[in-house]
Amino acid sequence: MKTDWKRKLSSRKFWAAVAGFVTPMLLAFGVTDSTATQVTALIMAGGSLIAYILGEGMIDAERRDMHHQ
Repeated sequence: MKTDWKRKLSSRKFWAAVAGFVTPMLLAFGVTDSTATQVTALIMAGGSLIAYILGEGMIDAERRDMHHQ
């Protein structure tokens, strides 16, 4: 079974899970709360941007397919 990375990377749940994993790991390794918060914010911002770009790309591809039929 092949993983659909486009769908996975465009999922807000996926990025929340990544942030939910990374944040406690940072704290476990002695990173300050402030730094962990900044890293989490960057993960969520990056995830949102990637999700938007991939989502728009999928919509554009569907529109192209509809016009070529």
